[in-house]
Amino acid sequence: MPDSILEEIFIKRSQQKKKTSPLNFKERLFVLTHDKISYYDYDAEKGKRKSLKGYVDTEKIKCVEIVLPEDSAPPDRLYPFQIIYDEGPLYVFAKSDQIRKHWINELKNVVQSNKDLMQKYHPCFWEDGIWKCCQQEMKQAMGCRVLETKNGGFFKRGSKNRDSRKPLPPTPEEEKPPRPLPPQPPMLTPGFSVGMTVVAEYEYVPMTPHDLELRKDEEYTLLEINDPNWFKASDKYGNEGYIPSNYIAQALNGLEKYDWYCKNINRSQAENLLKTENKDGGFLVRDSGRFTGKYTVSVFTKAGGETVGSCRHYNICVTAEGQFYLAEKHNFSSIPELINYHQHNAAGLVSRLKYIVSNRAQSAPCTAGLGYGSWEIDPHQLTFIRELGNGQFGVVKYGKWQGRHDVAIKMVKEGSMSEDDFIEEAKFMMKLCHKNLVQLYGVCTKQRPIYIVTEYLANGCLLNYLRDVLQHPSSILLLEMCKDVSEGMSYLEDNQYIHRDLAARNCLVDSNGTIKVTDFGLSRYVLDDEYTSSVGSKFPVRWSPPEVLLYCKFSSKSDIWAFGVLMWEVYTLGRMPYDRWNNTEIVEKITAGHRLYRPQLANDKVYSIMNSCWHERPDERPTFNDLVMTIKDLLFNM
Repeated sequence: MPDSILEEIFIKRSQQKKKTSPLNFKERLFVLTHDKISYYDYDAEKGKRKSLKGYVDTEKIKCVEIVLPEDSAPPDRLYPFQIIYDEGPLYVFAKSDQIRKHWINELKNVVQSNKDLMQKYHPCFWEDGIWKCCQQEMKQAMGCRVLETKNGGFFKRGSKNRDSRKPLPPTPEEEKPPRPLPPQPPMLTPGFSVGMTVVAEYEYVPMTPHDLELRKDEEYTLLEINDPNWFKASDKYGNEGYIPSNYIAQALNGLEKYDWYCKNINRSQAENLLKTENKDGGFLVRDSGRFTGKYTVSVFTKAGGETVGSCRHYNICVTAEGQFYLAEKHNFSSIPELINYHQHNAAGLVSRLKYIVSNRAQSAPCTAGLGYGSWEIDPHQLTFIRELGNGQFGVVKYGKWQGRHDVAIKMVKEGSMSEDDFIEEAKFMMKLCHKNLVQLYGVCTKQRPIYIVTEYLANGCLLNYLRDVLQHPSSILLLEMCKDVSEGMSYLEDNQYIHRDLAARNCLVDSNGTIKVTDFGLSRYVLDDEYTSSVGSKFPVRWSPPEVLLYCKFSSKSDIWAFGVLMWEVYTLGRMPYDRWNNTEIVEKITAGHRLYRPQLANDKVYSIMNSCWHERPDERPTFNDLVMTIKDLLFNM
């Protein structure tokens, strides 16, 4: 047998030679020699090679490239690559990016002298009779992306592999490996377990027969935790059903039962609440904007005879012995004891804590769907009230579900969307549930046009809010807007979900001023050629990095670039990026290294965050988690 160059156990995807043939994924032992790449059945327990299952002659290989992983791919299928030969693509999944790079490089060395090497390839999978990247239905269709090196992506040692004058983004082989992903889906809700006693923070009226009613401040026992958004629970009367996981808290926490504790409220929102109340000594306790599990006391004061008043913020500190304090020498074993003391004694604060200011009357958070297991909505239960605008897919209206729940309804005009693909994806999109994402409630697919039903946000589009509503905003408010977006995007990043069209126009503002990201992932289903092509006039060129403009290579790092542009929109109060250039000029300028200027309202530290998002190399850009921490640190020190 010829000497092997490499041997490795990979997951191999079935060829799916017919549209109707089911996909399967099996572990195979792959062996690369100079003549063939062969794959064998393998006995993992004995560590022995078994029967030959197939092979590809290396002289027939036309291209070797990575494949973009599926959205929400499992951990063992995050690093796919493809070997293209006469019969089509052979899809292989490596265990790590390093192993994938090693095999791709060795394969390219082996086949670099082959004839008929491809100049274009398909960056996404062939599946169910269609190329997922370009929607072509012929398996032998020419690739839709130009290879980033000459001679079909293969090059001889010692030769230059690029002669373009434009600065190109790195090839996938050059990029640093991504950080390892957690072994389980990040969507799972931490801190809860079966048998735990929890307290309802909000009232919940059952929406389906499977649901259980929640009464605020009453206790419930968790019975099942199989869905991150809906737990099965029982009440004290023995009734069982599903409850929204974001409506409850652990009974042991203790702070939720106090009116002065305002959960999920930021510094600007706290100040607005306190100033609206306008009482000297008004106070509330909120989560720290910097550290999880830490708390801040916000106090309103008219000290010195002020007529307008101002707010002071005090971080609750903890001693080495676990005692809580605001002022040294006044230590307490719990936060409620600390608050009780300062309600009677200023003890170093600008004022004693005289009046509780609470946001408890505010509405409950959104649920992931309108009831457990419900994603298909009966259109007869929708009432249309007024038109909100016209979007990429059609008219958007404000309405009611069952006459009592506010919703936004996108009425999808026929021919604007790949409807079947979206409907299949909608089941997953509904499970994405975060305070800084606009919640998808469900869809109406039994009639045409189909409806997409989402959370309704009273203050509308962020872009219009910046241009028309904000008057002399503080630097803290602008940065907190950016923090809201970064936290929503960090959640998408953790769940391996790419937005592809992040911009101020695709964010909405709720009645409290919280920013929420919307329309994540929807651009994949647009059928408008001008929108889906990077040369089209409708394509979001002004928010796109070089690798998207040149190669349509989307990733969480292209979302990072767009976030930097969104920050620029926020700090210019809604100006159009590169407003003096057309799309062609923008592509030329961006690929030549030009970047947006520093807005007048942004200091050097804020502008440095924007600039970090605009590195030419994707692997040099931060993650959204990095951005969240950087922005929180900056807010903490303001």
